[in-house]
Amino acid sequence: MPPISSVIQHPQRVELHNEVHARPPEALTGALRIAHVVMLADAAQRTQSRAHLARLLRDHHLAPPDETTTHLRVEVGSLRLRWELHTEFVTWTFTLHEPAQDSPARRPASAIDAVPHDWLGGLPGQCLCSLNLWVFAARGSVGDVRVRELLNEQALVGSSVAGEQAQVYTDFAIHADGSSRILLFADQLQPRRLGRLVQRILEIETYRMAALLGLPAARQAGEALGSAEGELAALAQAIRSADRDAEPVLLDRLTRLAGEVESQHAATHSRLSASSAYFELLDQRIVQISEARLGGLQSIAEFMDRRLTPARKTCEWAVRRQDSLSQRVSRMSNLLRTRVEIEQQQSSQALLEALNRRQDLQLKLQATVEGLSVAAITYYIVGLVSYLAKGAQAIGWPLSPETTAALAIPLVAVSIWWSLRRLHRRMFVH
Repeated sequence: MPPISSVIQHPQRVELHNEVHARPPEALTGALRIAHVVMLADAAQRTQSRAHLARLLRDHHLAPPDETTTHLRVEVGSLRLRWELHTEFVTWTFTLHEPAQDSPARRPASAIDAVPHDWLGGLPGQCLCSLNLWVFAARGSVGDVRVRELLNEQALVGSSVAGEQAQVYTDFAIHADGSSRILLFADQLQPRRLGRLVQRILEIETYRMAALLGLPAARQAGEALGSAEGELAALAQAIRSADRDAEPVLLDRLTRLAGEVESQHAATHSRLSASSAYFELLDQRIVQISEARLGGLQSIAEFMDRRLTPARKTCEWAVRRQDSLSQRVSRMSNLLRTRVEIEQQQSSQALLEALNRRQDLQLKLQATVEGLSVAAITYYIVGLVSYLAKGAQAIGWPLSPETTAALAIPLVAVSIWWSLRRLHRRMFVH
């Protein structure tokens, strides 16, 4: 049997096959400090992001990424850097191992402090999310000094995760350093499971912020939709009482309104669709961390359900409202066009009837003119025959001119009538 490599391969087979291995979680052990930065970037800024990464790697005598690289994990000095290129944003994750002698009494520093500040300030794009995550190789509690010092107790959210083998705490707040904070106590997790848990926690914060990008678009769409719905209601009322002369103006207004609605829909559809997808990913990641209630604290799932549901429903409501308004405008446009077309058909039918009546009059007039023409032509020809009869008497014509003219009248009239009918038939055939 010949090897499968001898068969013509799909040009993207390897790329598609390896998609299941894209961005795999890392095996993590011990106490860790992790800084996660998400930069919202357009196509040009994502390209600049790769060049910015290459600059850091060159400074540490490391090989830069090639043009096809979309994710990279590399040791940069004491830091472990994870760079990922997504459709709308770029994520930078910096991991630093906490010293073994770390004491709960000492407030831990952030991994971002170990990143070159000048290089960090030049990250392409706009910062959408900045998160400090501390992983402690111990079991935590609400009363832990690090929880009290790093998080706001009034807004504290926490739960047991990973089958109750770890505890996570956060307050979902942006602190004075410009970053949000999460504390993960994991004293019983294997390295690979800890790596998966950390990646999902980071993705929860990333997808939460990415999903909320649709909220401003939904609010702006709501204002535009309110105005358009008012205009549509006014048009519907005007159409009910409009006469024939006003209908073209109403149809023009309705067409312009349809254009505005479709333009606004096109401007927000992509953003709202992306938010819907991010909300679904967020739900999946929350389920995957396997939460269990911890004391009297709200879990991450409960917090997200309570605080994000209004934003999610606003985005979903904007999409439904856009679709509904677009359909209503389309239906009303079709109804008005149908009404205009019916009236145009009625006008055309009336015009055709008038033309038919006019043709009948023309035919009657033509028949009258033809009758008069036959009489006139007959009169002149009979007059000629009378003159001929007068001249013919000199050579022996037996009838008087009057008698000859009287006998000629029916013959001449019939001949002329027959000639005219024959001419009409020829013209009609040709």
